[in-house]
Amino acid sequence: MAQIKAQDVAALRAKTGLGMMDCKKALVEAEGDMEQAIKILREKGLATAAKKESRIAAEGIVDIMTEGDVTAMIEVNTETDFVAKNASFREFVKSVLSTIIAGKPCCLESLMEMTCAGTEMTVSQALVEKIAQIGEKISIRRFTVVEGTVSTYIHGAGQTGVIVKFEAEDAAKANEGFAEVTKNIALQIAAGTPPTYVAKEDVPQNVIDEEMAIQVAAAKNDPKLASKPENVLKNIVAGKLGKLFYEKACLLEQAYVKEDSLTVGKYLAQASKELGGNVKVVSFVLFEKGEGLQKREENFADEISKMVNKG
Repeated sequence: MAQIKAQDVAALRAKTGLGMMDCKKALVEAEGDMEQAIKILREKGLATAAKKESRIAAEGIVDIMTEGDVTAMIEVNTETDFVAKNASFREFVKSVLSTIIAGKPCCLESLMEMTCAGTEMTVSQALVEKIAQIGEKISIRRFTVVEGTVSTYIHGAGQTGVIVKFEAEDAAKANEGFAEVTKNIALQIAAGTPPTYVAKEDVPQNVIDEEMAIQVAAAKNDPKLASKPENVLKNIVAGKLGKLFYEKACLLEQAYVKEDSLTVGKYLAQASKELGGNVKVVSFVLFEKGEGLQKREENFADEISKMVNKG
């Protein structure tokens, strides 16, 4: 019996979009032969997704669901924006979100093996069925689960999604203005320059050192500064690091989008006084649909030529 390696299972999953257990069983049956395993999956009717593996799925939707004090956000990719607007597709995304909230899976592989909410199928099987029904490659790319006091925001019908977690005193949470204040922070993250950290104190020292090195190197290429000693350049850069780095990378240092004379930190401090209790941003998660994925470029002249010459 062939020894099945974890990387082989992962490779087969990447090729087919199917669950880890289905891929492992197929590899065991195929004695480790990747092509034979794909054939086995096709013969079992599971590999509709395999036929679409080479297609690019960079459209889709980011969606969010909250039940009680548990909030989940997911990105599910499709090949076309048309399918992303399909009611059946969106219903599938909601069912996966319900599954995530109920089961709180640790990873994508675990999610794929869970029973999909409202069905008797695993999420992996439900995904394959949805691919067969719609006729496009669909990929569950990522998800996150946040527990506690949050505000959420979805921009552009699923283009961008944000979850912000807060710590707040009871008096602030009881104030009717609390929802608007926290929503404004979520809006800030979606609408402004995407931050990486909540506050300056959250930036690791190695990141600061790297940024300093980059800016010092840039200063050496500035004719006005090139002749200055290294220690002087470092002092100059350190004084400008707020403008050069923190005001972009740190949420609380950013200019508030609704009133740019304030930073987000100052807006939150001001709002806390008005709400009658302290409100603090603990963390945030930002999903931008298709971020980092290759987009399909359509050449309509070629498409029309292929259609004309096909017959």
